[in-house]
Amino acid sequence: MKRYGYIRVSTKEQNPERQVLAMRAQEIEQSNIFCDRMSGRDFSRPQYLKLISVLSRGDILVIKSIDRLGRNYGEILEQWRYITKTLGAEIQVIDMPLLNTNTVQADLTGTFIADLVLQILAYVAETERSFIRQRQAEGIAAAKQRGVHFGCKKKDIPGNFAEYYQLWTEGKISLRKAAKALRMSYSTFYRRCLEQKNDEESCCK
Repeated sequence: MKRYGYIRVSTKEQNPERQVLAMRAQEIEQSNIFCDRMSGRDFSRPQYLKLISVLSRGDILVIKSIDRLGRNYGEILEQWRYITKTLGAEIQVIDMPLLNTNTVQADLTGTFIADLVLQILAYVAETERSFIRQRQAEGIAAAKQRGVHFGCKKKDIPGNFAEYYQLWTEGKISLRKAAKALRMSYSTFYRRCLEQKNDEESCCK
């Protein structure tokens, strides 16, 4: 039986020292500590995959907290089952002992208790995501009712835009010269010309 530690920080700038100290307190050898410096949105992480490849039945995987394993509870559940059921390894969560699978609580195996708690956490996380999406949608709808417009604000069109637009459509001036005369960028002038053209075509239909 071996004890392994897994550490994850979201960016290269973040310091994993707190997690490292927690692993040392668990008497995990440095060579058995795996650290990824990337997002927890999925499990396509080099060090995590390397760790999974060496985990064997009876080994213990130690993590500081459940969010260090990942952020997506659906995928956490999938990986949790793979580690505990397929590989036969145990999981120890330092900040939440109730999730530890290598303990016995009230005559029930730790794995059963941990699975139950993890399912509840997954439900709470998904419910909170739904609430966040709902609050965002309600906020946007309320803002629109107040007349708030989202997206980049268009720059005002110069008063003599129509004159130069007409010259451009008649081939009497180039896009760049027209844009320069209007003190607009080439791309902005061209985009407004296309919008004007689309408006004209719509009116003719």
